[in-house]
Amino acid sequence: MNDPTSRGVSRRSLLLGLGGLGATALLSGCATASRPMANLTAFSGNGLPPGLDVDYATAYGPIYDGGFQIPPIDLNRMDRRYLRREIEYAGPETPGTVIIDTPTRYAYLIQPNGTAMRYGVGIGREGFAWEGRANIQYKREWPRWTPPNEMIDRQPELENLRGVGMDPGLKNPLGARALYLFQNGQDTLYRLHGTPEWWTIGKAVSSGCVRFMNHDIIDLYNRAQSGATVIVNQPAGATV
Repeated sequence: MNDPTSRGVSRRSLLLGLGGLGATALLSGCATASRPMANLTAFSGNGLPPGLDVDYATAYGPIYDGGFQIPPIDLNRMDRRYLRREIEYAGPETPGTVIIDTPTRYAYLIQPNGTAMRYGVGIGREGFAWEGRANIQYKREWPRWTPPNEMIDRQPELENLRGVGMDPGLKNPLGARALYLFQNGQDTLYRLHGTPEWWTIGKAVSSGCVRFMNHDIIDLYNRAQSGATVIVNQPAGATV
């Protein structure tokens, strides 16, 4: 991994979300599509983070945000491969592009100067149902979650949420942030969102699209711009 201090940005500022590109609900399922994918051979430095020093403890510590106290991540139980880190990138995608690679459970935000910020993600059933290129139509802090009728039919215990949804909060399945993807002006029903269940990162789970630790979706939210391109890669025959 390149030393970020050589570009005037410390590793601490990168981990804490201070060196990004940006200033700064509904989860209905996902539709199908097929578009050119990203070439992931352009990424390098995909090993473990160099160490869990005080910067990681701070980056994944408790956060008071939007009136909610987000608890810290237990770094002793978290698979280090899925912690946020900067890696090298030598591909054709422009800075600001987000790439979701569902087979490896990684999301990448392309940055200037030949780098990318990499995040670990979890992929839900709906997250395997769409692939292609889309754009971030809009972003929401602490979004409301309204399960689709099909989900409620499968899970009758959600009946009280039909048509009204769940208030934002620490138990909300969309977590602290959500990014909504549109293609050619149409909602793909594909979301990048947070989750309170940080232990599911790196895994295929039963519901949702692409879930990030709340700490990481806040970081991505702060860096990614509305209108940015998002590329979703799927393995052949993907399913949960």
